[in-house]
Amino acid sequence: MPMEFMAPVMFGMLVVVMLIGFPAAFSLGALGLGFGFLAVSWGYFPEAFLSNLPLRVFGIMSNDLLLAIPFFTFMGAILERCGLAEDLLEGSGQLFGGLPGGLGFAVIIVGAILGAITGTVAASVIAMGVISLPIMMRYGYDMRYATGVIAASGTITQLIPPSLVLVVLADQLGKPVGDLYKGAIGPSILQTLIFLAYTVAVAVLRPKWVPPLPPEARVQRGWALWKRVLWGMIPSIVLIFLVLGTIFMSWATATEAGALGAIGALVLAAMHRRLSWKLVWQGMDSTMRLTAMVVFILIGSSVFSLVFQGVDGAKWIENMLSHLPGGRIGFLVVVNIFVFFLAFFLDFFEIAFIIVPLLAPVADKLGIDLIWFGVLLCVNMQTSFMHPPFGFALFYLRGIADQIHKGGAIDRPVASRDIYLGALPWVAMQLLLVAVVIFWPNSVSYWLDKEVAVDLDKVKIEAPVDDAPPAPAASRSEPAVDDADSRALNDALKSEAASGK
Repeated sequence: MPMEFMAPVMFGMLVVVMLIGFPAAFSLGALGLGFGFLAVSWGYFPEAFLSNLPLRVFGIMSNDLLLAIPFFTFMGAILERCGLAEDLLEGSGQLFGGLPGGLGFAVIIVGAILGAITGTVAASVIAMGVISLPIMMRYGYDMRYATGVIAASGTITQLIPPSLVLVVLADQLGKPVGDLYKGAIGPSILQTLIFLAYTVAVAVLRPKWVPPLPPEARVQRGWALWKRVLWGMIPSIVLIFLVLGTIFMSWATATEAGALGAIGALVLAAMHRRLSWKLVWQGMDSTMRLTAMVVFILIGSSVFSLVFQGVDGAKWIENMLSHLPGGRIGFLVVVNIFVFFLAFFLDFFEIAFIIVPLLAPVADKLGIDLIWFGVLLCVNMQTSFMHPPFGFALFYLRGIADQIHKGGAIDRPVASRDIYLGALPWVAMQLLLVAVVIFWPNSVSYWLDKEVAVDLDKVKIEAPVDDAPPAPAASRSEPAVDDADSRALNDALKSEAASGK
């Protein structure tokens, strides 16, 4: 096989194996090693090239930034079970319940808050599904709106710092994770506002879909209600500052902030009187499983990418994407469509580890800011959780709805059709945010530290002028010459010249 065909065949085989459903980590590793042995036997690169594999694996294991993943995962696992979500949702539901769509407002706002303190989609979707879905069904909310708002509010977690996706993208792009966190603030706020605006539109145009809670359901009012809301809000704000504030103020790295967040989650669990060895063990078990999955996928992707680069796969990708019509806009449109459809079949870890290393060099060559590019990819990849029928948020909601129905909290089962159709408007709103970020880059760059531009043509270097009178000869560093010695030297030179004549 000619070498120029190796990279396309490798990539095509990867797509086929992933569609079959074989685990991503083992698929990547097997394809990388298989094509690596073929490339060595055909003389495309020497055997010594594969000796870089142990160095890559060791580099993964010694990467300090990736330590943030188990810390944030443990924090989310603890907060999922400590009762904080219940206090936030029930208090916010009572606060907004008198308005049409009030429960929808509460779910969206609480989803954003949980996203800023947990960083995991599963924790948000499961917590809000268990608490909000029975209440919405009981008081006549439209099934499709209810399932859609719960799933979509959970996926905000993927974009709002401290998102695990942003940690992984920062590692793959070679950029500080704090900069990606700052860049994601604007799109996070915009996404939340878009969801709230949609709920307002539904409340105005279809008020029967989102009726207000009846007075007998709003059992708390006045100071008792505000006390319950603040009991959930204030610890959350403190934890958000503990995690994100220390990063933004450069007081701590992402890994150190993750460790602080894990400790803060344990403190919140103790405040809610739910801290126990069982809770800690469950959090550690969830953390172990997710971290092991991420590390194995990263090792497999490193094996694949090393061989892929050895057969000039990076050049093939670059030549294919850098000559698209439309320049940078054409590149961004094609990449976003490509990532959008990949998200039907791959989760965000697989996309980040496999696809991003291939796209980042091309984006950098086209002059695209990699911080903005990383946030854009994160906005796009959040749709992977909402894609019918493969979205993970929909799977989580599907499982929770069945358990709620079996437990008797809702009187009728939730049909998969309602979950999938209910997700479509929210996917459209997520894609709207992709377009906003592309055509309004300042939505990302506004929160970043501004670089001071220096015009080299206007730079002037002025040397200090010494206005002091010259020092006398005796004070200078050169030795002074005596007048008598000078005359003797002149006479000797004259006599020597005369004798030469």
